[in-house]
Amino acid sequence: MKYSAISQDPLQLKADCLIVGVYEKGSLTEAAKALDASTNGLLNKLIQQGDLDGKLASTTWLYDCGSAASARALIVGLGEPAKLNENNFRKAIQAATNALKNSQVKQAVSCLVQAEVPNRDTTWKTRFHVETSAASLYRYDATKSEKAKPLNLTELQLAVAPADQAQAEKAITVGSAIAKGVAVTRELGNLPGNICTPTYLAEQGQALASTYDKIATKVLDEKDMKELGMGALLAVSAGSDEPAKLVIMEYKGGDANQAPHVIVGKGITFDTGGISLKPGAEMDEMKYDMCGAASVIGTLTALAEMNAPINVVGIITSAENMPSGKATKPGDIVTTMSGQTVEILNTDAEGRLVLCDALTYAERFNPASVVDIATLTGACVIALGHHATGLMANDEELAQKLLQAGIEAHDRAWQLPLWEDYQSSLESNFADLPNIGGRPAGTITAACFLSRFTKKYKWAHLDIAGTAWVSGKEKGASGRPVPLLTQYLLNQAGQ
Repeated sequence: MKYSAISQDPLQLKADCLIVGVYEKGSLTEAAKALDASTNGLLNKLIQQGDLDGKLASTTWLYDCGSAASARALIVGLGEPAKLNENNFRKAIQAATNALKNSQVKQAVSCLVQAEVPNRDTTWKTRFHVETSAASLYRYDATKSEKAKPLNLTELQLAVAPADQAQAEKAITVGSAIAKGVAVTRELGNLPGNICTPTYLAEQGQALASTYDKIATKVLDEKDMKELGMGALLAVSAGSDEPAKLVIMEYKGGDANQAPHVIVGKGITFDTGGISLKPGAEMDEMKYDMCGAASVIGTLTALAEMNAPINVVGIITSAENMPSGKATKPGDIVTTMSGQTVEILNTDAEGRLVLCDALTYAERFNPASVVDIATLTGACVIALGHHATGLMANDEELAQKLLQAGIEAHDRAWQLPLWEDYQSSLESNFADLPNIGGRPAGTITAACFLSRFTKKYKWAHLDIAGTAWVSGKEKGASGRPVPLLTQYLLNQAGQ
């Protein structure tokens, strides 16, 4: 799909389709007013007759564009003007994109950026339009015998004012890069566990290095990890025939002496719970337990696509958590790379075990910041639902930067406390700490566990258990939090 910004009069552009917005109760956007004038008041007639109501995400095809150069028009409902926030703006764009992808339209001009979204300028609306349209056009067919037919739609032009042209073009570059990163993340998340293994994830990291000159990838196998003393990570893979992998991808877009930002992704390619076996219902969704790792690959893809001027290290810590005669048992004690010992009380709390060794490994990069991303706790879903990513940090400035990036990208997080009070839940009679802290505040005590391995740098933890995928009829990976992570890193690069 090709996206571009145009500043000419959209009604004078010859296109297969002109997209304009109409508010509820008959209020027209500027582009809709122009289209109404070109059709001798047809839009107002349809409104008066009740055939065009402007309800949010409604769509109406118009095949008489009067003096306008387009072959047809798509009228998109924007709802009540006072309620057109980011979510409703997304719904309007999704409705328009869904109508287009089921049509014969090959090239369209969208005027939806003209809609007023509070506290959002044309640059933001342009980028958001691209990200939302691209997400709506995503189709998964990798494991289907019948592949999706190519879309008719190949080009979408976004109409902006002449004064906004240059910034809109930059926004399209950023939005397109993020959209590609999100698509990569979704594709990896949607693959089944018998394809997307730790080895497969390592291969995707190596493929990044082959695709982008600024990325170099190194893969550590179980022998390497054993030599490093990564007893916690290896304890998780012990019951599986699939070997664990630690994948290190270095994106060098900044100055050579610039300290890198490190992002660490949990990559459990399938999580049965191990000996602490999960219930059977919806266990198929545990293929999504590697979405933290997928988001690292997606974020690095986005950065490389836009040639971002920053140094970033992406670390994927990947294993398959399976029960077998070789599997780690509740009560077993392992020694982590940091030297701390862990009593494994529940083998289904495996994410923190693979992460803790990777977080210790991150020290060698002398990082400016470290952010880990993990589908870590069901407790986070109970606390925040599926709207906000859970955020905890050992540095308040870092936490605020991530929260702000989430607001800017509209991929929001919510901060939970990481007070010293909660650390008392992690006490063991037999090791330095256990891998669980009990049912109360499960998301926080999981982060407390990770904090024991992050004392040498600024660190934040993103629990994406509620945001990494969608269940039910629309089941699939969401691609979050690639927009948040990319925005955070762009902000650190001063972009």
